[in-house]
Amino acid sequence: MANHRIGRINEEIQRELSACIRTVKDPRVQGLVSVTAVETTPDLRYAKVYVSILEREKAPEVMKGLKSAAGYLRRELAVLALRYTPELVFVQDDSIDKGAHILTLLENLDK
Repeated sequence: MANHRIGRINEEIQRELSACIRTVKDPRVQGLVSVTAVETTPDLRYAKVYVSILEREKAPEVMKGLKSAAGYLRRELAVLALRYTPELVFVQDDSIDKGAHILTLLENLDK
């Protein structure tokens, strides 16, 4: 039962962060930045936010900008009315690139 609740909270945090990232005024956070997943600790103190960035060459700067804007984004999460608003830890998610690489390998097998 607790896992189901954590899952719903993760989805809500992901939805809110996806909307709030567009409002970040840091010039480093630009381009297509999407939140792919959120993992919250059971005590709701920390949330690991997986972020996918379309432009690979700008990824380090975007990650620095997101870490800088973590306080603003955490304040925006207060609308969820959780007991604790989790501290955000941003992690770059490269699973889309890995999936594309595996797809090209599979396509090359047919040839």
